[in-house]
Amino acid sequence: MSADTPTADWTARLKRLRYRSWHRGTKEADLLIGTFADAFASALTPAEVALYEALLDADDAILFDWLDGAAAAPADLHDILAKLRAHRAHGLAKRNP
Repeated sequence: MSADTPTADWTARLKRLRYRSWHRGTKEADLLIGTFADAFASALTPAEVALYEALLDADDAILFDWLDGAAAAPADLHDILAKLRAHRAHGLAKRNP
């Protein structure tokens, strides 16, 4: 197997990540986080995937507080939250020209 070919474990991990992203519990979170995972999960580094998995452990209300700046997010999640914020802003811009 070449270095460019994903391993079965990595492929399964990304599949679980996408599933968890689409099955959050609220439709708003499913749409935001699920579309983010569909668009970017395969491009994330292993370190970013680990951070994203930690982010998925957060309750939806807390996650949205972090995204909106209503609550301070853990410092290690700032980079992945910035990507999620950019994804949300891009999606809203596409819907509201």
